[in-house]
Amino acid sequence: MLVLCLFIGVSTNAQPSRQVLPFNDNWQFKLGAKDYANISEVSFATVEWEDITVPHTYNKDDMQLSKDFYTGDAFYRKTFEVGNGLKDKRIFLRFEGVGSVATVYLNGKYLTEHKGAYSAFAFEITNLVVHGKENTLLVKTNNDARRDVIPINQNLFPIYGGIYRPVSMIVTDKVNFTVTDYASPGIYITQNTSVKKSTVHVKAKLENKEKTIKTVTLQTVIKDASGKQVASAEEQVAISPQGITIVNQPIDIRNPHLWQGIKDPYLYSLTTSIIDASKELDAITQPLGFRHVEVKAGEGVFLNGEKYPMYGVTRHQDWWGYGSALSNAQHKEDMELIREMGTTTIRLAHYQQSDYIYSLADSMGFLIWAEIPFVNATSLQERDNAKQQMRELVRQCFNHPSIYIWGMHNEVYSKNQDEHVPVLTRELNDIAKTDDPDRLTAAVSGYGEMDRPSNLAGDVQGMNRYYGWYEGQIGDLEQWASDIEKEYPGYRVMLTEYGADGNIDQGAEFLPETKSINPVSGKFFPENYQTETHIQQWAIIEKHPYITASYLWNMFEFAVPLWNRGGVNARNLKGLITFDRKRKKDSFYWYKANWNPQPMIYLANRRDKERTQATTKVQVFSNLAKVTLLVNGKELAGQHGVNGKHWVFENVTLQKGVNKIEARGESDGQVLADEMEWTLM
Repeated sequence: MLVLCLFIGVSTNAQPSRQVLPFNDNWQFKLGAKDYANISEVSFATVEWEDITVPHTYNKDDMQLSKDFYTGDAFYRKTFEVGNGLKDKRIFLRFEGVGSVATVYLNGKYLTEHKGAYSAFAFEITNLVVHGKENTLLVKTNNDARRDVIPINQNLFPIYGGIYRPVSMIVTDKVNFTVTDYASPGIYITQNTSVKKSTVHVKAKLENKEKTIKTVTLQTVIKDASGKQVASAEEQVAISPQGITIVNQPIDIRNPHLWQGIKDPYLYSLTTSIIDASKELDAITQPLGFRHVEVKAGEGVFLNGEKYPMYGVTRHQDWWGYGSALSNAQHKEDMELIREMGTTTIRLAHYQQSDYIYSLADSMGFLIWAEIPFVNATSLQERDNAKQQMRELVRQCFNHPSIYIWGMHNEVYSKNQDEHVPVLTRELNDIAKTDDPDRLTAAVSGYGEMDRPSNLAGDVQGMNRYYGWYEGQIGDLEQWASDIEKEYPGYRVMLTEYGADGNIDQGAEFLPETKSINPVSGKFFPENYQTETHIQQWAIIEKHPYITASYLWNMFEFAVPLWNRGGVNARNLKGLITFDRKRKKDSFYWYKANWNPQPMIYLANRRDKERTQATTKVQVFSNLAKVTLLVNGKELAGQHGVNGKHWVFENVTLQKGVNKIEARGESDGQVLADEMEWTLM
C-alpha cells in the first residue's frame, strides 16, 4: 500500500512546490470478472486478483501469436493512504496510457472515463480522498474495437489492453498551473527564432482554489545546458478563484545556441513559477530548443534555414514478449538503434507514443512526425473521439522541440470533399492550427493521387507507396515520383511509407520475381526481396528532392494479430530489425551505409549461404571510398551499383564446399572488414 504524506514539523520550503510521485507499484489485476452486479462497489470480487506493477498489459502474449486474442474488460485496483499533511493541497492522478477505454472509480464513486489508448488523461481526486485512511482506486479497462474510438479496428496493429504506461500522482498548492487541460503541462512555449535573437512566449494557465483573488509573481527563467541562467522575466498576476486565468509572458534571448537536429540537439530548460512573497507555489520545467522548421515544396525540409537530410523511419511501440508495456530502457534502446542507422527523422506511427520517446527525440535530435490513430477505416461515428485525441496530442506534446508536424489521419477515405472524412480532417486541421499555428499538419493517402478529397486539408500531403509489394514493380517508384513532380510542382509531398516484408529466416539464392510474391496470403517472404526493394527505392528517393521527406516502413517488426503472412503468424515483417530487437536485417546495413557517416562495410545476403550456382554475384554496402572483395583469398574488383554506397561484384566463382568471402576497405589508415561463408552444394 502506498502512503503519501507531508511530515509535520518539516519546513514546506524543503518540499518541492509540485510533487510528481510514481504511482506504479502495488497494483492488483484481474481479467474480465463476471461476478459483479454493480461496478461502483469496489469489493465486487475478493478473489483471483494478481499482484502486478504498472506498466502492464494483459495482451503481451495472445495478441502476438494469433487472431485468437482477448478483448474486453479487465480490472486494476490499488489501495493507498494520503497523509493529513496534504489536506491543504490539490491532488491529481495522471495516466499516461490505458488501452483503450478507462473507467475510474475512487472509494466506490465514479470519477471519469477516458476513450483512447494512446493519450494521457488527468483528473483531480482532492475532494474524494480520505486523509489518514485507506483509499481504493479501481480502474476498469476495455480494449474492444469500438466504432466511436479510434482506431476503430485491430486490422493493422493491436490495441493492447491495460494500464500499459506509467501512472503518477501530482500534488500541488491550491494556486497552481492547471493539470487537467487535456493532461498538458499547463504552459505552452512558442518562439520566433533567428541566429541573433529568439523571442519566447509562455502561455500559462493558472488556477486558484483559495476563496479570494490571489496576486502573485509569474516568473520565467531560461537556463542553458550547463544550468546557467541566461534570461528571465516576471510580472504580477491576479489569479481569480473563478475559472482559469491565462497569462502570456514574453522573454527574449540574444544569440541563442540553436537546436540543430542530429548534428547538435542543444537544449535549454525553461521554468515558469508562481511565487507568493518569495515562496514558490508551483513550478513547471520544460525543454526548450531554439529552432525554426520549414518545408519548401520541391526542395526539402529546412532547419534553421539550412536544408536538413530527412532520413526517415517509422516506429511501432510494441516488443515481442512485452506488448506495449515497455520500460524507459526499452524505449531508449529503440531510439539508439534508430540513431545507429543514421536516421534523422521519425514518423511515430500510427498513434501518440510515450512522452519519454518525445523527450529522447528532443535530446537526440530527431525531427518527429507525431500523429493520432485515425487510421485504416472510418465508422462515421469517430468524430468526437478523433477531435479529442487531436487536441490531446497537440496540447500534451506542444513543448517538445523535436516535433515539427502533426499527422491527422492515415489511409482513411471518402469519395468527395463534402463527405465525412474530408470534413472531419478539416476540423482536425482547425484544432491543430488553432492550438498550434506554428507547426505544419499532414494527412496520408495510400494512393498515389494528389487529389484524393480526404487528403488536402493539411499543409503537407503524405503518400504511402509499396511498389513491388502491393502493386507494380520495385522500380515503378521512379515513374510515380517523376509524374507527380510534373503535375503538382508547388505541392509539399512526403513519401510516408514504403518497403516490403522480409523474413530473416527465409533465404533465396535468386531474387524472386515480383509476380511470385503474394503480400496478403503468401508464406514465403525471403529477406533478399526486402533488401532489393530498399536498395532500389532509396536510390530513387535520393534523386528526387521533390520528395521532401521519406519514411521507410518499418524500423521494427510488430504484431498484427489478424495476419498470417510470410511464414510467421500475427506479424508484420517489414521491420528492418526483428520483433525481439536482437537481429538486424540486411536492409538495416544498407541504410546505415547511406545515412550514417561513420565508416562501415557489410556483406549482404549472408544468410543465403547455401548456393547451387558456381557463378554468382556478391553485394557490399559501404561508405568507404574503395572496397575490395576476397573470395577464398583471391582478390576481385567490383563496381558501384545503384549509388556510391552499393558495391556489386559480378561473376564471382565459388568452389565446391565452403567458401570464405571477405570485404575490405580503409578509413584513416585503419582496415575495416566483414566476412561470411557460402557453401556451394
